[in-house]
Amino acid sequence: MQQISKVTSVLGFAMLGLVSSAAADSSDPIKIAVNEWTGQHVSAHISGSVLQAAGYTVEYVTAGAVPQFAAIAQGNLHLQPETWGNNVGDIYPNSVANGDIVVLGSTGLEPTESWMYPSYMNAQCPGLPDVSALIACSQLFAAAETFPKGRLITYPADWGTRSKDLVNSAGLPFEPIAGGSEGAMIAEMQAAYKTQSPMLVMFWEPHWVHSEMDFDWVQFPGYTEDCDTNPEPGIYPDKTGDCGFKQANISKIVSRDFETNWPGAFKIMEALSIDNAMQNSLLLEIDFNKRELEEVIAEWMTNNESTWKPWVAAGS
Repeated sequence: MQQISKVTSVLGFAMLGLVSSAAADSSDPIKIAVNEWTGQHVSAHISGSVLQAAGYTVEYVTAGAVPQFAAIAQGNLHLQPETWGNNVGDIYPNSVANGDIVVLGSTGLEPTESWMYPSYMNAQCPGLPDVSALIACSQLFAAAETFPKGRLITYPADWGTRSKDLVNSAGLPFEPIAGGSEGAMIAEMQAAYKTQSPMLVMFWEPHWVHSEMDFDWVQFPGYTEDCDTNPEPGIYPDKTGDCGFKQANISKIVSRDFETNWPGAFKIMEALSIDNAMQNSLLLEIDFNKRELEEVIAEWMTNNESTWKPWVAAGS
């Protein structure tokens, strides 16, 4: 696990008129994983703020989206409130199977992940959003360094290689270029949109960019569990591994000893739920309006006691 930063804080929960759920629990800090994208920062800090309101001490620990699972399985991290289950490697499912990681249930988010392009490209490439039309128009998306292949911006390298794997399996006429970060990907999207330039990018929802810019999702054949061995479901009848992307279930997960050490916090996290509308509104404030994450989360806590106080009560 790559640890970049750590923040420890305790909220003045007594001022909120709450009875501490933490009184009988361990006084050790609950270490919450923080990944590379702002949506997960929101989920992590809402979770941490609610736990602080119940009397717990929390630490936010930066961790890679895939390396974090070894740390949770080993008990070095304790809580991840936003696990995208379609991009987890082998450690996560194995750790869930043997009980080293415990799944608390859905976070509440309803995600989409796939390739997308600016809606203005529909006029230049008839047949979009179908993937067959995208393939036929691939040179429209080419850059000088990728011609004649189209340029495809993919997730940063440590988020996995699903787009690259699809391109290679299907032999698609695109050159995957790993984005440097979420911010770098968004900056490139904004620059292309401003000049009405072609662009193809692997991205996700919920995200505030969908409120600022009109993008359409490429329509692939639906994902099936046998896509890697059965050629029928994919783009081509003679190839495997060429289906669309498996869509994620987004889950709250904790370490094996979490319930033993913090039984009240365990119940709080079972009750906690974050939906698309909630996260999108906070993402817009942080990433688009350039407000500080901590300020936005504190404001949400002040204005939404009727939402989160029942979560705290569940841990009493």
